[in-house]
Amino acid sequence: MDTPTDTAADPISGAALFYSKPEPLNAQAHGKLGLRRIDRPFAFAANSQAVPLTVSEFMMASLSFPVIFAGERRQPLAIMGVLSETNMFIRENGYFEPGIYVPGYIRRYPFVLAANETREQLVVCIDGGAAMLGDLPDLPFFEPNGEASEYTKGCIQFCNDYEVEVRRTESFVELLTSLDLFETRRTTFRPTLPDGTQGPEQNLAEFFAVSEEKLKALPDAKLRELMDNGALRQIYAHLNSISQFDNLVSLALFRQGTPAAVGRLN
Repeated sequence: MDTPTDTAADPISGAALFYSKPEPLNAQAHGKLGLRRIDRPFAFAANSQAVPLTVSEFMMASLSFPVIFAGERRQPLAIMGVLSETNMFIRENGYFEPGIYVPGYIRRYPFVLAANETREQLVVCIDGGAAMLGDLPDLPFFEPNGEASEYTKGCIQFCNDYEVEVRRTESFVELLTSLDLFETRRTTFRPTLPDGTQGPEQNLAEFFAVSEEKLKALPDAKLRELMDNGALRQIYAHLNSISQFDNLVSLALFRQGTPAAVGRLN
């Protein structure tokens, strides 16, 4: 991985959630910049219904919201809202609700590791469009001599550690896929109508989840292996988190002043 230098780095490729203008971090372009303490610091994530998770986050995340798998790559996601482009856990003041787990993907912003055009290496980048980016910063990126500040070094280390967890997560998903443990799941809810009766069933989400039946059918030796390597613990954190869909729906309806709903998983 490249570290910040006093010369411009190669252009980067790819796109990532939240990052509107990713730029390789270097002293020449960003020597006078850093992060300012601003109002609504997490506003950049307020429209994100789902946020990527690493497997090491499953236990903590499962206490706050559903942890699911999505897409062909079975990307683990934290579901943070029932409506598109709505994160229910970020308050109007731009902070998270107290006690809610904040995914590492959000905590590392505006830093990120990204591939250069040749995809041969990762470079340290920042989002040039970040609202908290500016001159006369509270947390400068560089010291006057051009060296990375202690704050920047800490952020780079966080990004490096996060990248390690991304690789572990990919291996975890590959393991579940190789064991054919995934199944398609659907969660629905039936809102309570003004007259007290249950309304028509509405689809909330369709996603991939670990099949408990397939898991139980594994040979004892394989289950022991999953327990010994820690995978079984993360699997059950994911499975237990699915019930959080009911809490999401109840919270959404409460905020709308609507009676509670009845959820169901298929």
